[in-house]
Amino acid sequence: MRKQYLVAAAGLLLGLLFIIATHVYQTQQAQKLDFLAREDAEVFVRPHSPTLGSPDARVTLVEFMDPACETCAAFSPFVKKLMDDNPGKIRLVLRYAPFHDGADDFVRILEAAGNQGKYWETLDIMYQSQGHWASHQNPQPHLLWDFVAMAEVDLDMVRNDMNEARIQRILEQDIADARALNVTKTPGFFVNGKPLTTFGFKQLQQLVESEIARMYPQ
Repeated sequence: MRKQYLVAAAGLLLGLLFIIATHVYQTQQAQKLDFLAREDAEVFVRPHSPTLGSPDARVTLVEFMDPACETCAAFSPFVKKLMDDNPGKIRLVLRYAPFHDGADDFVRILEAAGNQGKYWETLDIMYQSQGHWASHQNPQPHLLWDFVAMAEVDLDMVRNDMNEARIQRILEQDIADARALNVTKTPGFFVNGKPLTTFGFKQLQQLVESEIARMYPQ
C-alpha cells in the first residue's frame, strides 16, 4: 500500500512539475514575442502580407496558414465571424507556413490569383474544396485547378504568374519569420503580437476579445 502511495505521489509531483514548466515556457515565449512585437513589428506583418479588415483597426490578428491545412480551413469562417461581430476593430493579416507536401505551389496559385484581384475569393474556394484535392487519405492536388476556375480567374495567367520571383521571395520571407516566431504548426495565431499559446476556438476568441477590451476601453 505504501508503495502505491509513493507511486501516486511521484505521479502527482511529475504532473505538477510539467504544469509549472509549461507555464514558465509559455510566459517566456510571450515575453519574447512581446519584445519582438515592439522592436521588430515587421516580423509579424510584412508589406506583401494579404490583409482583410479596416487598416485603422487597433487589433491585428496575424495568422500563419497553409492552404492545404484542414484546421486552417476550419478556423477561416470562425475568424471571419469574429471580425463581423466586431466591425472595424480587427484587421486580419495572413502569413504563409506551407508545411504540407506541395503547399508551396498552393501558395503560388493563391498569390497568382491575387494578381487578378481574386485572392480572397480563391482562398475561400480552396478551403471549401480542400477535402477533394488535399485529403490526407487521397491527396490529388491536380484537382485543385478545377476549383480555382470557380473563382473566375484566367487559369493560363495563374499558371504563368505563379512562377514569379516575387512570390518566391514572399515564401522565403514568411518561412523565415515563422521560424523566428517559433511557428511549428498551422494555423499559428498572434493577436497584437501575443501568441495563442493554448490552441482552440474559445481560446482564440478570448485572446481577441481581451485585446479588443484593452484597445477599445468603454
